[in-house]
Amino acid sequence: MATRKQKVPKVGFVSLGCPKALVDSERILTRLRAEGYVIAPDYAGADLVVVNTCGFIDDAVAESLEAIGEALEENGKVIVTGCLGARGDMVSSRFPRVLAVTGPHATDEVLDAVHQHLPPRHDPFESLVPPQGIRLTPRHYAYLKISEGCNHRCTFCIIPQMRGDLVSRPIGDVMTEAENLVRSGVRELLVISQDTSAYGVDVRYRTGFWGGRPLRTRMLELAGALGELGAWVRLHYVYPYPSVDEVIPLMAEGRVLPYLDVPFQHASPRILKLMKRPASGEVNIERIRAWRKACPDLTLRSTFIVGFPGETEAEFEELLAFLAEAKLDRVGCFAYSPVDGAIANDLPAAVPEEVKQARLERFMLTQARISRARLRRKVGSVQQVLIDEVDDEAGIAIGRTRADAPEIDGVVRFAARGLSAGQMVQVRITASDEHDLEGELEQAGQDKRPAPRAAAKRSKAR
Repeated sequence: MATRKQKVPKVGFVSLGCPKALVDSERILTRLRAEGYVIAPDYAGADLVVVNTCGFIDDAVAESLEAIGEALEENGKVIVTGCLGARGDMVSSRFPRVLAVTGPHATDEVLDAVHQHLPPRHDPFESLVPPQGIRLTPRHYAYLKISEGCNHRCTFCIIPQMRGDLVSRPIGDVMTEAENLVRSGVRELLVISQDTSAYGVDVRYRTGFWGGRPLRTRMLELAGALGELGAWVRLHYVYPYPSVDEVIPLMAEGRVLPYLDVPFQHASPRILKLMKRPASGEVNIERIRAWRKACPDLTLRSTFIVGFPGETEAEFEELLAFLAEAKLDRVGCFAYSPVDGAIANDLPAAVPEEVKQARLERFMLTQARISRARLRRKVGSVQQVLIDEVDDEAGIAIGRTRADAPEIDGVVRFAARGLSAGQMVQVRITASDEHDLEGELEQAGQDKRPAPRAAAKRSKAR
């Protein structure tokens, strides 16, 4: 007698927050797909919905709570994970109908909850996934998370409370994942963590193995090995430690992109001390000079906070002076926002909201002038561009230079047809503003993809 075929279980997924949370989502989705689950494209087609939340600042909390409420209203069966899940009591009291709540990087716990409320259908033929796993980014770039957690105790941040202390991934696992990604067509690897410079500190930089080759678990060795794969390698969340100096020669040699994302946060020594941030503004200026001397093409991106409790007008002016001297290429800035559980909330002399917003506006106007001047210098040059989008109907392609990370930095627009996302081309820059570039395709200068080693919502805060 024929048996009734078991229904394929379908899971909807909402992913919020930073690239580190996005990687967590990709890992969960990969495991779900490997077990035979289908990822539903909408609420109506899902048997249940997983919401991966962010809980870093008030706006992110509000967005996460709204997403949970929407998923409950549209579907009714919801599992919550991510940073806001670390505050499980708040989520459960606000949404008692939620099926389960887990914290960040809790893949096993999420899978257990899914199994409980939507058992998998076991079919080894339908449960196969590609070695690079399921990804939420375009095919030509991917985030490569090298560690979890953070050993710093910045007074404005609650990440260690949510994600714990630093735990570095084995370097062999990281390199194998990177190899699989490049084999699958990835042309840009974006290295992320809470503190990329500290990679390996927790395991005392012990030696791991990749393809039978010994490699120390350290940022320098990791960057060098990644640079052999034939893809762009971009380093994010790099704290300004002296050890960063060792990586700059790799950038000057072209082995990794000459790009550093360094979260300086402020320039006033007193404010940096209140924030419990490493290094002072003066030390950071000296490091920037040394880095640029060793690698003149270096692009520097950073983020800052204005209106931190106790920040005086003189200290804010000190920050503006740092900007003027450092001439950073890409900058994001946030007005200080109290985060539930952060030590900084209890600091005296809170800055009034209207003063915060006025300082934020002055900061961004100052940086806009710097950014406009920095980009103007590229007019007339020929830049290697990785294409992100092509509109053949309009005859426009949009891509990024080596100096631009996806989503957070600028783009290059140029007239083109017949190209595709993931191609690398040469573009002559013809115009610029404070954010983006315009150019003309150099028809004779299209790049050929190098063989990988194994074979041989844009932010306006610029």
